[in-house]
This record gives sequence, C-alpha cells and structure tokens, in this order.
Amino acid sequence: MRAVVVRHPGSKDPVEVADLPDPGHPRPGEVRVRIHASALNYHDNIVMADPTTTVGHIPLADGAGVVEAVGEGVTELTPGDSVVARFFPTWHAGNPVIDHFGTTPGIGLPGYAREIVVAPAAQFARAPRGYSHAESATLTVAGLTAWSALMGDRGIKPGDTVVLLGTGGVSMYALQFAKLAGATTIVTSSSDFKLERATALGADYVVNYRTVPDWGDHIHKWTGGGADLVLEVGGPSTLPQSIQAVRIGGQISMIGVLTGVSGEVPTGDIDMKQLTLRGVLVGNHEQQREMTRAIEASDIRPIIDRTFPLEELSEALRYFTSGTHLGKVIIEV
Repeated sequence: MRAVVVRHPGSKDPVEVADLPDPGHPRPGEVRVRIHASALNYHDNIVMADPTTTVGHIPLADGAGVVEAVGEGVTELTPGDSVVARFFPTWHAGNPVIDHFGTTPGIGLPGYAREIVVAPAAQFARAPRGYSHAESATLTVAGLTAWSALMGDRGIKPGDTVVLLGTGGVSMYALQFAKLAGATTIVTSSSDFKLERATALGADYVVNYRTVPDWGDHIHKWTGGGADLVLEVGGPSTLPQSIQAVRIGGQISMIGVLTGVSGEVPTGDIDMKQLTLRGVLVGNHEQQREMTRAIEASDIRPIIDRTFPLEELSEALRYFTSGTHLGKVIIEV
C-alpha cells in the first residue's frame, strides 16, 4: 500500500513516499479502514521537524475513510461505514485522563498518511451524515478542539461574545459553532483579506492585530466590558492581550502555543479579573459524538483552503507552514 513515512526527521524535506505491506485482516476488536483523506495540523509539522522522531514513522493524526472489515467483537462499526479518526482512542468521556500523545495516531502511534489502517475500533467513530471524506478528516483535531474549547466546562450560551484568534482550522470551526450557539463573534488576524473572508463567514467584528497592536484593550472597549470567552491559540505572546480582552469572570480557552511553550504570564491580571484559564487538548469520544450531532442538525461545513495528493505531502507542509491558508489544508489519499 502507498504511504508517506518520516525518512529524514528534522531535515528540510523529512518525508518520502513508500510502498508498505498490506496490514491484512483485523483481529478481534479491530477494524480495517481504507483512508481517503487527512488534514494538516500544527503538531504534524512539529513531529516531522523533530530530529528524534523515529525513522519510518507514519505521520498525520487526522483521518477519514471507509470500514472494509471488522474483527470479532466489534459491534459499533460495520463494513461500509464512513468513519473519522479519534485523537485520544482511550479517552471515552468525563474529565481529562491523559497528558501525553503516546496513544495518539500520527504522534505516538502510526498515523493516517497511508491507504489502509488496521487498528482497534476505538480509534474511529462514525462520520457525520452528508460529509465528504475530506470534510470529515478536519474533525479529528480542528473540529473537536473548537467544540471542546467553546462547549466544554461551563460552555458558551446565546448572547455571549467570543473572541477567536486567527483564521486557522480551529478558529474557523469555532466561528461556526459560536454562531450556532447564538454568540457574537470577533475574529483577529494580520491579514485584511482573511478578515474579509471571516466577515463573509459570519464574523460580527474583526480586528487586524498588526494595525491595532493593543487589540485586547480595543476589544474590551468595543464590547463594553470584555468578551465572555477568548479562544487563545498563540500562547505567551498573545495571552496578555487575551486577558485584557476578556471580561471580569470570563474564560480563556488555550488551545495552542504558536508563539512558544513558555513565557511571562500576567498572573495579577488573571487574579484581579477572576478569570478561568482553561487548557484544551482536543477532546474525548462523548464530545466528538455531541459535535457530530450538532453538525448533522445544522449546515456547518469546514473551511477547506487547498487539497494536495498524498504524494505531495512535503509541498503541502511548506504551504501550511507559510501561514497563508485560511481554514484547513487537506491531504487526499
């Protein structure tokens, strides 16, 4: 079967196309899935750029396809089902139970940059009705992260104001989920073109953080006291502005570290504003089912920027890391 593997981790061109043996028939508790699409995420580039990544590792955590066969004891999936991958196969419901990526396909386990996967049935869930494989592939990471960030914990409610940093896959899903919940949405970006696109997609207000560097104070004033929730994707460089943008008693859902994994934090402001700063690491199986039900009951569709064939994964990575995309970059298998 065709696959893309990490052959030169940490190099300028870390992956190459390979012909791997067919994984065969599923054993008890497993399913055989033919993968049709994947999508790129920030962590995928980290994995392939890491010189310690195992040579031969199969990347990509997003995956969608069709069940070809099921092993003994599998009842939740049947041959012919369209399915989407789960990020944490062992986290079924409730509070977080895992703080590492050792069981995550594409990071700790072989991922979905390949034609066929034989794996435990818990790695997959039914895809939303009416979604293409490319659309479903965007749900594993971006869709579920956006859903968990907005709907998890105390969740947003109609009339709330939500600030969404950037126009990547998570933020564009969050824009649609927030509008579905009846919230007012504010989107930030350094690109006026992307902000125009975000407005066309339903953003109520947009801010260019290049021309308005104190965007946190700007949003605080525009909202008349601050937003109810900020979707924080940047990390240390943007967190102080997010704290300024949110209201007293508001919430910041931190889902990314695009500007680094450590830095100064204005703890006094967090304390005085009595904020909830909540780390979000994708989500669990029950949250994925809730998200799927919401998608099927609405007209929400992922924003897909460009599609590349599996053989052009290296080119797709270069495009993705350039930051010019809006929404998701798809890998077609």
